[in-house]
Amino acid sequence: MIKILLVEDDLSLSNSVFDFLDDFADVMQAFDGEEGLYEAESGVYDLILLDLMLPEKNGFQVLKELREKGVTTPVIIMTAKESIDDKGHGFELGADDYLTKPFYLEELKMRIQALLKRSGKITDNTITYGDVSVNLSTNTTLVNGKEVDLLGKEFDLLLYFLQNQNVILPKTQIFDRIWGFDSDTTISVVEVYVSKIRKKLKGTDFAKHLQTLRSVGYILKHEA
Repeated sequence: MIKILLVEDDLSLSNSVFDFLDDFADVMQAFDGEEGLYEAESGVYDLILLDLMLPEKNGFQVLKELREKGVTTPVIIMTAKESIDDKGHGFELGADDYLTKPFYLEELKMRIQALLKRSGKITDNTITYGDVSVNLSTNTTLVNGKEVDLLGKEFDLLLYFLQNQNVILPKTQIFDRIWGFDSDTTISVVEVYVSKIRKKLKGTDFAKHLQTLRSVGYILKHEA
């Protein structure tokens, strides 16, 4: 499921967005700029919804620090500030879209979907990597047209790698993304599941190009 970070100090609006997106995405709520920046830096989110007028740090400051630290997660600014100067400043700092309050929740969801498609985080039905093909509608994995049994977290982990090609993924980031912050298991489970996937996809382009970075994590190189 898509992971979205919602940084909004208006509790009522935050809860409305959270409830509306519940069947579409796993939404994490943050209520001030400092908390939002901390969560955004984890790198586990597919998209950030960012208010501008926040306590502790305003949205402009959060966005500026994120981009300076190399965090490229797509950001949609949600704000009552509608001047062209404010919008221009947001885009200059690295925002990807801008939605003025009040807005229709349906429009917010459409903008989210459009942005995620442009960034490659969601596709219509399938993601293909060489001889490996993943069907997002049925959660099935095919190798040269033949189905391979990848279930639950195995499928989620494979998909996460495919959606983040050529990106160094630390084990801690993978753990937080796939197993969640509140999981009662340990980070060693990442290595266990990577090993399972490698065995099931042995000889495939995916297995050949998934590299282990000692003491760091993994990287799936772009398909040659």
